[in-house]
Amino acid sequence: MTSRTGAPRIDLHTHSTASDGTFTPVELVRAAGTARLDVLAITDHDTTAGWAAAVDALPPGLRLIRGAELSCRWSGTEPAVPLHLLAYLFDPDHPELVAELARVRAAREDRGERIVALLRADGIDVSWPEILAGADGGTVGRPHIAQALIRAGLVGSTREAFGSDWLGERYRLPKDDIDVFQAVRLVRSAGGVPVFAHPRATRRGRVVPDELITELAAAGLAGLEADHEDHSPAERAHVRGLAADLGLLVTGSSDFHGTHKTVQLGAFTTGVEAYERIVAEGVTEVASG
Repeated sequence: MTSRTGAPRIDLHTHSTASDGTFTPVELVRAAGTARLDVLAITDHDTTAGWAAAVDALPPGLRLIRGAELSCRWSGTEPAVPLHLLAYLFDPDHPELVAELARVRAAREDRGERIVALLRADGIDVSWPEILAGADGGTVGRPHIAQALIRAGLVGSTREAFGSDWLGERYRLPKDDIDVFQAVRLVRSAGGVPVFAHPRATRRGRVVPDELITELAAAGLAGLEADHEDHSPAERAHVRGLAADLGLLVTGSSDFHGTHKTVQLGAFTTGVEAYERIVAEGVTEVASG
């Protein structure tokens, strides 16, 4: 592929207000154009709601990979380990996947309401209707609750809200995510390309063993996200080595959330070869501005 700036700049993991980002899909693609990206993936949590608006607003020269970040779990240990699966270029009308994503979004909303009830029981003045309004129809997540805590002056940042005194532990509740093997099967069934998001990010909590990734590769996993702000240099190297051993593609991405995070669009990028493998395997075409 050709680039406007020399080596193509490809960012395959970003979020909009369709889930827990602060940029609308329109603002997101415009910001990607300003950042001189050549390819952007929109990967909101458990939803495709931002796709249409993003495609319609694509600036000239920007290509859009339509995707989603699926909330998954591995039940091989107790308690189960939460993890995320990036799904690219799948059929958004695949009935089984549509139904499962709807179930997970409902579970997210139920968990959010229960977390707010726990906070209020401890005398913390946050409002569930206000949080729902702030999500503006997008998939509700803990970052929306974090914003309510910031507005209430209880924490100074999203990172602090996700600390152990707040949403990271004391007020953290599990949700009913998709079994990761089922998620890989569903994405493949829908013609999509599944990539394990930030698989070695120990700063986020527990990580799964390499043996599980080997099993997922046999089940249809296409790749691993190596270059990510939550991976240390050693963790990035480990992920790259594992991907090489298993014949998996390697991606790099910003995991951009707008003002929820300090990381910027294009902070980490994906190589052309991995991008072309994703395009070749996906059932949905890449949109172009």
